[in-house]
Amino acid sequence: MHEGVRIKIPGVISSELPLWAGVITTLLFIQNGDAWLADLSQGGWYLFLFAWLFTVMLWLAFNVVRHADSLAVTLGEPYGTLILTLSVISIEVIMISAVMITGESNPTLARDMLYSVLMIVLNGMVGVTLIIGALRHGEQTFNLKGSVAYLGVIIPLAGLGIILPRYTTSAPGGEASPLMSVYLIAMSIGLYGVFLAIQTMRHRAFFQQPVSGDEPEEADKHDHGDLVVRSLGYHALFLPLTMLPIVLLSKKMAVLVDHGTATLGAPQAIGGFLVAVLVLSPEGVAAVRAALANKLQRTMNITLGSTLSTIGLTIPAVLAIGMFTGKRVELGLEEPEIYLLVLTLLVSIVNLSSERTNVLQGIVHLILFFTYIVLIFD
Repeated sequence: MHEGVRIKIPGVISSELPLWAGVITTLLFIQNGDAWLADLSQGGWYLFLFAWLFTVMLWLAFNVVRHADSLAVTLGEPYGTLILTLSVISIEVIMISAVMITGESNPTLARDMLYSVLMIVLNGMVGVTLIIGALRHGEQTFNLKGSVAYLGVIIPLAGLGIILPRYTTSAPGGEASPLMSVYLIAMSIGLYGVFLAIQTMRHRAFFQQPVSGDEPEEADKHDHGDLVVRSLGYHALFLPLTMLPIVLLSKKMAVLVDHGTATLGAPQAIGGFLVAVLVLSPEGVAAVRAALANKLQRTMNITLGSTLSTIGLTIPAVLAIGMFTGKRVELGLEEPEIYLLVLTLLVSIVNLSSERTNVLQGIVHLILFFTYIVLIFD
């Protein structure tokens, strides 16, 4: 690790090529994006811009995962994964907040984005990782106490934050009254803060990969494969720096996706879904890699931690913005969305009630994910 403190500039330039490509692309689109995106009627030009942005953003996502993996090696679980999930979700919250403050009034923006993230993570990412891990390793193990702790906080946060407001009568449909808003802000921050204290201090062992009797606890700490681990400060700095272009470019990608969906006659919601997938891609890649490496606890920390962070940070942020700016914030989901969310939480409880996973559980989560996709078009 001492070698990682002395970083040579040429080494930084060569190892961080995705970041430099992202910075150059971002600057070019900031300067010329409006003109480039003004007329997308020519198919060749549209495909070029789409391929350019998609390739750069995906390259950046893989680099984000590299830094997160290095932090996980340096700090151990759950700290490495926690940094990854908090970085991704914090930037998502910043995106939503910026659009709420500067964009046109859209009361359901935060709710729709939050719901999309929950469905993508809890069903899409969980389903894919469970299937991939099971196909390679058969049954996989994780720490049951950790998943119970996650779900024990996710369920009340989701129920109180995005389901209850649909049925309260003190404010118009789906909105929270001033009293309820203050309560939800305090409840979300307080409960999430307590969870973080439990996760990082008192019960850190709940979120670490269980070790079998014939497997030494330090077995994989020095097996990093091709991963080059440098200093803690290096990776802690470059992880958010690498994520920032993804967020800035996602707005430009949204324009391209919206044009494509409009041209093809696809539902408008599919655009937000595709942008959410791109923003969540670093966590998705990290979760799949962990499952392939038979480290399912890291997969659980990523997926369930991302779900918890999304609810715990988004709800207080958007409600506070709504209160201070006077903009309407509609948090309550519609009834079909409530049904699918409740079904997802029930399936998660059942499938994560034992310490071993298999292909069937992954398929069930994917079925729910495909149901979410169908509802976008239906």
